[in-house]
This record gives sequence, structure tokens and C-alpha cells, in this order.
Amino acid sequence: MREATAHAAGRINLIGEHTDYNDGLVLPIALGLGVSVTARTRGDRFVHVASDAAVTPREIAYEIGHERRDGTWGDRVRGITAALGERGELAGFDARVTSTLPAGAGLGSSAAFAVAFIRALSDLFALGLGDMEIVDLAHAVENGPFVGARSGLLDQLASVYGTRGAALFLDLRDRASDTIPLPRDLEVAVIDSGTRHAHATGGYNRRRAESEEAAAHLGVSSLRDLEGRPLESILDRLPPPLDRRVRHVLTENERVRSSVEALRADDVEQLGELIAASHRSLRDDYEVSTPELDDLVDRVYAGGDVLGARLVGGGFGGSVIALTRRGRARAAADRVVASSERARLVAVVP
Repeated sequence: MREATAHAAGRINLIGEHTDYNDGLVLPIALGLGVSVTARTRGDRFVHVASDAAVTPREIAYEIGHERRDGTWGDRVRGITAALGERGELAGFDARVTSTLPAGAGLGSSAAFAVAFIRALSDLFALGLGDMEIVDLAHAVENGPFVGARSGLLDQLASVYGTRGAALFLDLRDRASDTIPLPRDLEVAVIDSGTRHAHATGGYNRRRAESEEAAAHLGVSSLRDLEGRPLESILDRLPPPLDRRVRHVLTENERVRSSVEALRADDVEQLGELIAASHRSLRDDYEVSTPELDDLVDRVYAGGDVLGARLVGGGFGGSVIALTRRGRARAAADRVVASSERARLVAVVP
């Protein structure tokens, strides 16, 4: 009996939301929290997986080659084994999943789960999958028939290539990347609102469809192709709400570029202003915020010390991030958590 263990990190996205599936720019930071998978071979074609997370069901079992979607977290496992099983590379296995990431909090838990699982199976069955193959397989499973969330590559790339204590500047048009050290005077509190989203069944897929509709209306393959054109002339050609969706994507890409400049200049105040502007755009133009998230952002600012705050992740629930100077993030978050029944501090970065 062979055994393999693998881990994958979650992430926060400092800025650059809903840009990845538009060939845009993102700026994630890896978290110390993540998902671990331990897998052991067995002598048949059956799969048995148990999780310590607060999910239903806690365990799944099925036969490789007979995967059937049931709408639970187990569909990601089924998608992985169906994809690898088509290549004839899998036998049965038992697996145990442990996670320190809150599920559905906008911190890349689904991608971390898939990446950790694929890594474990690659080691267990000597598949020799490289990092980019793991990224592509995890992304294909997320977008495939078993899960059906039409997400971009941000989470998978951040989980595989992200590092703690630095931002990963990613261009999703060609997957070019650069590591940007974080200023010494920077801290980011990650606060889970306690409200949840579901990419596959919520508004996330609808926003992606709207982006594609706008691109088709304007005669481009992706919204990234619009860069360099006068913004107002673009928006004048679009009906609402497509004009607002495009305005968010194009201005968010510019905010990512400006954030990279702010990081390199150690200008945390400018970075805070850009993060605040990102939330306003996500709230008003892309309309992926919620009253609970907006209230949490307002509470973060009310306590003082916070330079910028916004929702993080796909929206429709999840978490917010709060940017402060070093040594002030935890106190700022604790004040918010103390005034809320559902919010909790998840992490302080770095």
C-alpha cells in the first residue's frame, strides 16, 4: 500500500477582481491557510474520501469510471478522477482531506482543494504532473460538467505559484508573472463575513456571461482588447448593465497596475485608496457586493486605522480585506468582529 500527502494554499486577491476571465490583471497573495490531502492506494477501483470540514456529506464513495454528479463538494473529486481515469492512470484509493480554509469565504478554497488533491494523486500514482498541468486540470474540473463554475485561472495559479509575504502580479492574457515584495509597513486583515456564495449557482456565471456579451457586442474576443481606447466612447456603445460591467473590468485592470506601482514605491496610503476604489466599483458597476459585505466594510472604516477595505473573491458573500499599517490590522479586525454576530478574523497578512 502506497501513501502520498500534498498541500495547497488559499489566497487573498489584493486587487483585480473579475478580471481573470477577461484576460486581465490580478494581484494575489498566498495565505498560510490551505488544504491538505493524504491518499492511500487500495486493491480495487473504488474511491473513498473523508473530510474534516463542515461540509455535507462528510464522506463520499464511488467507483472510478462510474462518477455521477450529486451537487456536493465530492463533485470536484469526481471531476478529477473522471479526467485522470480517461487516461487510464488511476486505481482505487482512500483519501482524507483536512482544511484550515473556510469554505465559500472568497479565499480560493475550491482551487486549493483541487490542487492538493491532484498533487496527492500525481504522487500516489507516479503521474509526473507538472505545476502548469495541475493548474490546467484543476481549472478544467472547476469549469467542467461536474462543477460548472465558469471561473478564471486566478485561484489555481495563485495556489500553485503564490508565495506568502509577496504579491504575485499575473497577466492572464499570457500567464506572465512577477513577484512583488510587500512593503514592511503593510498589513492586511482578512475578515470572513459569515455569509456564503456559490459560484456555480449564484451570480458569478451571470457576470461572466455579461462580460462575454459585451465583448461580442463590441466585436472583440475579450474585454482586454479594449485597452487603450477612450473609455467613454466604449461605454456609449453598450446598453446597461453591460456598460457598467465593462467599466469595472477596464478600470480594475488600471487599478492593478497602479497597485503594483504603489507596492514598489512602498506607498501604502495610495494602495489603500486603490483598494477602496475597487470595492466601490465591485459594488456599483459589477454589482457583486451584498448589504452584509458593504456593512462590514463600513464597520472596518469606522474603527479608524484602516487605509482601504473591499470585498475579496467573487462576491455575493465571503470575506473582506482591510489594509492597515503594520501592527494595526489585528486590532482593527477585532473591533469589527466584536460588533458583529457572524464575522470572524481569518488571518493577518503577512
